[in-house]
Amino acid sequence: MQIDEKVKKLIDKGAAIPQPHAVEIGADVDMARIAGKGVVLYAGTRIHGAKTLVGPGSKIGYEAPATLVDCRLGRDVELRGGFFKDSLFLDRVSIGSGAQVRDGCILEEQSGGNHAIGLKQTILFPFVTLGSLINFCDCFMAGGTDRKNHSEVGSSFIHFNFTPNQDKATPSLLGDVPRGVMLDQPPIFLGGQGGLVGPVRLGFGIVTAAGTILRRDCLENNRLLSGVPDNPEERMFGPGVYQGIRRRVVNNIYYLANLLALKEWYVHIRHQFFEQQAFGAALAQASSELLQQATEERLKRFRELADKMQCSIAALDKSPDSKAFILEQQREFMCRWPDLESCFKSGSEERVGVSGRDTFITGLREAKNKTEQDYLAVIRDLSPDLKNKGTAWLQAIVDHITNKAMEVIPSFK
Repeated sequence: MQIDEKVKKLIDKGAAIPQPHAVEIGADVDMARIAGKGVVLYAGTRIHGAKTLVGPGSKIGYEAPATLVDCRLGRDVELRGGFFKDSLFLDRVSIGSGAQVRDGCILEEQSGGNHAIGLKQTILFPFVTLGSLINFCDCFMAGGTDRKNHSEVGSSFIHFNFTPNQDKATPSLLGDVPRGVMLDQPPIFLGGQGGLVGPVRLGFGIVTAAGTILRRDCLENNRLLSGVPDNPEERMFGPGVYQGIRRRVVNNIYYLANLLALKEWYVHIRHQFFEQQAFGAALAQASSELLQQATEERLKRFRELADKMQCSIAALDKSPDSKAFILEQQREFMCRWPDLESCFKSGSEERVGVSGRDTFITGLREAKNKTEQDYLAVIRDLSPDLKNKGTAWLQAIVDHITNKAMEVIPSFK
């Protein structure tokens, strides 16, 4: 049986392909974007997409067949089996077999999970670890300092991201960007057989006991949340009718503001480190594209929620039990949506806290020039004072955007 020419080229470049007849590489794949030395493609590996990039030392399909479509992999990534599409996996990410990682995911260094995890529009900061049998779409998660002290999601955990009114304005922010990027915050632990009903915001150091389904925010750090409701609520349900929407709207605003702060972190900080590694320019480009995609996805879902207010208002207007302030908020959200959306599309995040940003960048470069350590080591070794300056810059972005948004919809303050 003849071996595919592209497979031959990879073998010639130094890639290990134990069963070359059982590996498929699509015609649209740019072979210059697949490293040779250290790369291992096991039987059942299928690679497609012009954007696909496989960095040195990466191993695909060790436990089960694996399909990659337009994915970008850094160094020493292990995707052991499943389907992976249009996502970014930075150095030493590891995911077990049976995974389905769909569009818009960014998994930073040494994050990942065990078998049968489902992700889409998910961002995991370094070291975050998912157990097995997990659905964790539309989430951001940070926390932890290293592989021994990391945020974790227990097995059989679900992020509930689709509502009975058929909307997905449900992103959950677990930790935050301004503090999370400094890699010095307490880890978050979400106990197995549990879940979050999005959108939820949690502080650092939060622990949810096994079996807990969380439906509320907890922004204080270092709290244990547990228990199952023993007084279930029963009430009329009308399809398309929303009651109080304040927390949902506010949590979407905070999520978007953190995404825009993360974009600035990548542009001014992470890209410096991409420059010094193989395929760095392509990884930097991928991060920019995916963060833009993440912002557009959240705006799309937020806009869909605003569009649903018309039907909700019409139904509530007919109800003798409807509350005036709920109707006021829904009307305001619906009517002011164009102005609210512009708060996230104006580019103002690029102009906020510039002086503090530049001070932080100067200090970072000095620290970086003193050592040849990688991104994780450099960030963790920064002085507390310099970290505070970086956090203040990013927090200024989050505060600026959320304040602008709340000015547009004042009834939500």
